[in-house]
Amino acid sequence: MKKTILVLFISIFYQTISAQKSGYWDKERATYKEVIVSARDRIIVETDDFPSGTTELIYRITLLDDNQQMAGSLVSILKSIPDPTGISQGSAGAVFLMSKISGDDKCKYAIFSTNELAKVYSLKGEMAEACLAQNTAVSKDAKRLSIDKSACIKSNTTKLYFGFESSNWFMKQKIILEVVPWVDAKLSRGWTLENRKNIISQCKTSALARKMANSDDFCVCIGEKIQKQYTFQEFQKLLPMEQAKAYKDFGANCFEETGIANTVFNDLRTKASVDLKKGNYSLAIKSYSEIVNQHKATALDYANLGYVYLITKQYGKAIKSLKEGEKLDDTELLVKLNLAHAYLLNGEYSKAKVIYKEYQNQNVTESVSWTQKIKADYQAFAKAGIQNEDFERVLKLVK
Repeated sequence: MKKTILVLFISIFYQTISAQKSGYWDKERATYKEVIVSARDRIIVETDDFPSGTTELIYRITLLDDNQQMAGSLVSILKSIPDPTGISQGSAGAVFLMSKISGDDKCKYAIFSTNELAKVYSLKGEMAEACLAQNTAVSKDAKRLSIDKSACIKSNTTKLYFGFESSNWFMKQKIILEVVPWVDAKLSRGWTLENRKNIISQCKTSALARKMANSDDFCVCIGEKIQKQYTFQEFQKLLPMEQAKAYKDFGANCFEETGIANTVFNDLRTKASVDLKKGNYSLAIKSYSEIVNQHKATALDYANLGYVYLITKQYGKAIKSLKEGEKLDDTELLVKLNLAHAYLLNGEYSKAKVIYKEYQNQNVTESVSWTQKIKADYQAFAKAGIQNEDFERVLKLVK
C-alpha cells in the first residue's frame, strides 16, 4: 500500500513539474481592479495588457458589501495550482477560486474582445456580441478561459473588456475583478502560429528547398532552430543579410539532420543518369557537379562525371575529375577505366596503356569484364563522333 502511494506521489510530482516547465501564471501582470457601479448602471472594466504567449486565463468576480475585505487574492490561490488544466478538471483547488466572502448584491456581466463591442453594451446592454455572457445575476463567479475552448482568447488577444450591469436598483455596488493570465513558455517568445508559418513559407522559397520533392521536414527543422535561438522580436530586428545567414547556417545543419541530404543527392544522381542517356550532357554535368560541390560525391559520381566530360571532349576536366575519384576509392575500376580513356583521348597513350594493361583480367562490375566495357565505351565514343587511331591498338593489347 505504501509503495502504491509513493508511486502515485512521484507521478503527481512529475506531472506538476512538467506542467510548470510548459508555462506559468504571470502574477506580475495580473489584473486587480476594484470598481463601484451605481444603481441600475452599466460599466466597462478593461484588463491590463496580457503578456505575449497568453493561451488562457482565470478570472474571478466578487461583489462586496461596504467594509468587507477579500479573504485571499486570486494570485495567491493559483500558486497552489501550477497546471491550469487542473481547474477545468474539477480539482480541489478550483473550489477556492470562488471568493470565500461576498456580499448580498448581485450583477450580470459580459466579456468582450474589443472596446467597440464593449461600448455598445455600455450604451444598450446588448450581449449578443459578447464572447461570454452571464445573464443570471451572481454575487461571485470564477472561470477559466482557454485558447482552444473559448472565443474570448485568441492568438492575438492582448486584453479583454468586462461589462457589468448592477442588479441593485437603489444602492451602488462594489465589484472586484481579478484576471491572471497563463503564459505558454514557448509562445511567450513571440512565435505564434502565424509567425511560425511565415518562417516556413520563407524557407520554402529558398533554392535548396525548391530542389526537394517535399521540403516540409526541412523547413520545420529550420523554424525550430530559429525559434530556439531567437525570440520573434529579436529575429525581426536582424538585418536582411543576417536573417539570410541564419537560414543558410541552420539549413546546412537541418539538411544533414533530417536525412533529406541523401534523398536530394540520390534524386540528382537519377536525374543526371536520365539526362546522360538522353544526350542532355550539359544537364548531366550540372547535376554531378552540384553533388561534387556539396562534397557529397562518391567515387562512382566522379567516374560518371568524368565519362560525361569524355563524351563532350573535355579531356582535361575528365582527368582532373577522375583523379579526385581515385583519392576516394583507388579500387573503383570504372574510375580507372575512364581515366585510361581520358589519357588516350588526350594524346597520352603511354599512361593509358599502363592502366589498360594492369586491369585487363578483372571485371569492372559483377557481370561486365574490363575488355567488354572498353569495347562498349569505344562504340559510344564513335557514336558521339569521337575517333582515335589507338582504339584498335588498345583492343589488341587487352585480348
